[in-house]
Order: sequence, then C-alpha cells, then structure tokens
Amino acid sequence: MIGALRKRLATKTAAQLEDCAEQAGALYDGGYNCAQAVLQATTGRGDPELLAMAEAFGGGIGKSGCLCGAVTGGVMALGLSGHPERGGELVAAFREQFRTTCCRGLSKDYRWLSREHKANCRKLTVATAGMVERLLKK
Repeated sequence: MIGALRKRLATKTAAQLEDCAEQAGALYDGGYNCAQAVLQATTGRGDPELLAMAEAFGGGIGKSGCLCGAVTGGVMALGLSGHPERGGELVAAFREQFRTTCCRGLSKDYRWLSREHKANCRKLTVATAGMVERLLKK
C-alpha cells in the first residue's frame, strides 16, 4: 500500500518535470526500478501492464545481473516510440560511457541494494533516460 502511494506521488512529481532524465530520477526515487523509470520517463506512458512487464527487467533481467534494466527500458521506449532501429545506438552510447551494459559489472563495487548501489543505479537510470531522449530527437 505504501509502495503504491509512493509510486503515484513519484509519477505526479515526474510529470511536473520537463527533462526526461530528471523524470527518470524522480520515478526511480519513488520506487520504480531502472527499466520502469526509463520507460515511463521517455514515453510518458504509465500503463500498469507496460510497467508490470518492465518490472521483470530490473536488476539485469529478473535480478540475474545480466543486461542493465535501464538499457532494456530504453530499448523498449525506442521501440514503442517507433524507433526500434536505434536500440543498438543506445547500447553503444551506454557502453561508451560506462564500459559495459552488464548489471553485475556496473554494480560490482557495491553491496547489492546498499545506499551506494541504489545511488549508482539511479545515476545509470538518469543517464540512460537522457540518452534515449537524445535518440528520440534525432
């Protein structure tokens, strides 16, 4: 119950922000995972089914530590926005900035779900939303 209220408040807060990256940060702070935050911030869509689908990609696909959920959310957003061909550009830009797209590699310096780990994931979420926004403006 508290989680749902927190997410609704985060959604309202994000809607008041113009920048997709800032929106993604507000959504992440409100309890959405990295994939959900990027997807919602860059598409403006908060469909419960869409967010339920994206939830499975947090933690590197079902918390497996594989592909970063922020990247996955960004690729989904590009596809929903009619630009699926730009998914590879997102992966390349992310890899250029962070050296890997693997959640486990991006999180290796942090204890899982520690304050530092969450701050790092937020940073990645915000950066990815910004990358997606730029790709959508091309």
